[in-house]
Amino acid sequence: MHRSLASRSALALLFAVTSATTVFAQQAAAPAPAAPAAPQAPAVACDGDLSQFLAGVKADAIAAGATAEAADQALAGAEIDPKVLSRDRAQGVFKQTFLEFSQRTVSQARLDIGRQKMKQYADVFAKAEQDYGVPAGVITAFWAMETDFGAVQGDFNTRNALVTLAHDCRRPELFRPQLIALIEMVQHGDLDPATNTGAWAGEIGQVQMLPRDIIAYGMDGDGDGHVRLKQSGPDAILTAAKFIQHLGFERGQPWLQEVTLPDNLPWEKSGLGGTMKAGDWFALGVKPRDGNTNFGELEGDLVLPQGRLGPAFIAYPNFKIYLEWNKSFIYTTSAAYFGTRLSGAQPYQKGTPEQGLANDEMKQLQTKLQSLGHDVGEIDGILGSGTRVAIQKEQQRLGMPADGWATPSLLGAL
Repeated sequence: MHRSLASRSALALLFAVTSATTVFAQQAAAPAPAAPAAPQAPAVACDGDLSQFLAGVKADAIAAGATAEAADQALAGAEIDPKVLSRDRAQGVFKQTFLEFSQRTVSQARLDIGRQKMKQYADVFAKAEQDYGVPAGVITAFWAMETDFGAVQGDFNTRNALVTLAHDCRRPELFRPQLIALIEMVQHGDLDPATNTGAWAGEIGQVQMLPRDIIAYGMDGDGDGHVRLKQSGPDAILTAAKFIQHLGFERGQPWLQEVTLPDNLPWEKSGLGGTMKAGDWFALGVKPRDGNTNFGELEGDLVLPQGRLGPAFIAYPNFKIYLEWNKSFIYTTSAAYFGTRLSGAQPYQKGTPEQGLANDEMKQLQTKLQSLGHDVGEIDGILGSGTRVAIQKEQQRLGMPADGWATPSLLGAL
């Protein structure tokens, strides 16, 4: 699945859900691997006459194995949706802290509903773990984060959304194959193109997946002979499990573990992409709150979303699947934490993190870091991975604890 597509509109759905419960603003995310199942569509001119464009899509779909009848059924009545283009041009960005975002999304109400769902579908979750090695808590957290357990799945006509984005010249190479995969879904009887609705970028169902991924990883969980992620909880659970396994989730291993910290550590070694094992951190005085040190031989990154004085976690190799699902550090850490809570972990200790930077201050910091030769990407006010790495290098140079957290003291020192 191109999570660059899926996450942005899925998070728009989450915005709709959490606006009702005062939750959060939208974010932009980066891509994860696309499913291999559907063939790539040949390069075709974008824009232009819509009927000619649709005729080309039909020809490509037939060449990929669809019937002419399925293509006609899927594309009949297709039209450009200007609201989709508006959403694509004006995507929000995510600028909340981990404490702000996680406190709002991992609410007690959601935890209660999630645990209820895990009981309701206990047999399905057991099958998901048996067949794919993915625990119920991991799947349920994504289910909650993406659509609030299916309550808010989007109200854009899926066919029209994909036609609009495939016809548009901005990213036709990403969306045209999704439109052809949708035709395959119509042929399978899994989707009514006239009535099916979802997110603005074409994601479908309770765990928000694009058509190519549904074709590749879709599972019939309720035994009705169809994969209908919009209507069926069991289909959504098993499909999510198979997709998460595809992303690399290792059976029986943790993904995130809260820890407490001593006063002094090699902070410059913290952050994602490190070279230390969890046991190396334990030997330095880092202590799991649950007392479990059984996974010390696994790679373990010390993750400090708001610096050394805020919540602290060891991220194990399974954490990488969260980054494949969605590249936003705050989203992924919150989703992983949500999964640990549903699996029995305690609420994290908030700590007393140092004051962060406002949007304009963060842009000033990024500008200064860039002038010092660091690659921080776009000057966007977002504390992303490139900015965190640059901050650590400058903190270390200045003799500050190199925990990657952007503070007024660092801005002043630069």
